[in-house]
Amino acid sequence: MVSIPRPTDLVLITFERNPLDPSAPITIVTANVVGNASPCTTRLRPGRSAQRAVDCLLANGFVVECAGPSNDVSGYILLQRG
Repeated sequence: MVSIPRPTDLVLITFERNPLDPSAPITIVTANVVGNASPCTTRLRPGRSAQRAVDCLLANGFVVECAGPSNDVSGYILLQRG
């Protein structure tokens, strides 16, 4: 029997931090999903904690494929499950 492999799920998160407040949390600017990010979909909204979203994705089978050059203000991270 031949089975069709499950499609790959991808999540690209861009984030930022207030440069005037070093203790400010890292927040999501945009989150783009190809496929499915369940059960973490509600955590991927602009303004929400990027760290909590990434923690949820990692706990649900995603792995970090790459993290872009970030500085003290902004950056991005690409996660994949599949």
